[in-house]
Amino acid sequence: MSVPEQIGVIERFLLFLAAEKGLSANYRISVRQSLTHFFHWMGQTRRRLEELQPSDLVDYHHDLLAEGLASSSCRVMMVHLRIFLRYLTKSGVLSNDPASLVSAGRVGMALPQTLSSAIVQQLLESIDPHDLPYGARDRAMLEMFYGSGLRVSELVSLRPEQIDWEDGFLRITGKGDKTRYVPLGGEAAQALRMYREKAREMLLREGVRDPRVLFLSRLGGKLTRERIRQIIKQRARNAGITENVFPHILRHSFATHLLENGADLRVIQDMLGHSDLSTTQIYTHVEQKRLVQIHHNFHPRGRFKPEKH
Repeated sequence: MSVPEQIGVIERFLLFLAAEKGLSANYRISVRQSLTHFFHWMGQTRRRLEELQPSDLVDYHHDLLAEGLASSSCRVMMVHLRIFLRYLTKSGVLSNDPASLVSAGRVGMALPQTLSSAIVQQLLESIDPHDLPYGARDRAMLEMFYGSGLRVSELVSLRPEQIDWEDGFLRITGKGDKTRYVPLGGEAAQALRMYREKAREMLLREGVRDPRVLFLSRLGGKLTRERIRQIIKQRARNAGITENVFPHILRHSFATHLLENGADLRVIQDMLGHSDLSTTQIYTHVEQKRLVQIHHNFHPRGRFKPEKH
């Protein structure tokens, strides 16, 4: 479809939105911007409107996120696109609606945010485990988030008896009361020993409600999820890290870095406690982007050159 044809089909759709749906001028301007962006992307990636597949829509959404657009903006653009494709199908321009074969949740699924291994190392090594008791505690918590991929809810409820020191495993009860076994990495084990032997007793207080949990607050009680988020954000600021750092980004980084280094996707699924492999597969899109960029940067014939007409 040529550029004039693209403009024509967009304008007919906007006329339909105004006449049949009574949608405002501002909404139609937003739709025009979304569809213009989509046609530009199709030209760059050599896709044809008549040949669109469901996988193309997923790829487009991933590329929107890779451009740095907010997830809310991406969702709006994808909604505009779905309505447009439905209109084209009903108008006979398309024989099948590719968006109908992809659930809205799947198209709208955001890529997980991750930190580079260098940033994670910078964060972890900025915390002195000999700074008792909080340096030891915070270093151990962050090492376990990144080293074992724990959810924040799993970490705040973790008890000493869930640690198998001999074999180097954690016994975690996650969502749906499902139990899984997660390896305890060497760095995490070292930090955890330091906390357990040097710092935890300093945080214990008489009369606390539940001293059985592993990680304790300054009053000797159970840490809250919000307090852990605050601790991580403060530690990131202290380390001079400008990225938005929060507990789940360490879990995402754990999974992504395992995949980058050759771990099997089903093994990662087990360690994360995902019941469905499709939940884990989103990490493959992060890795695919990295591989494409590496090929583009370093392969002698990796740089794409558009055809000259």
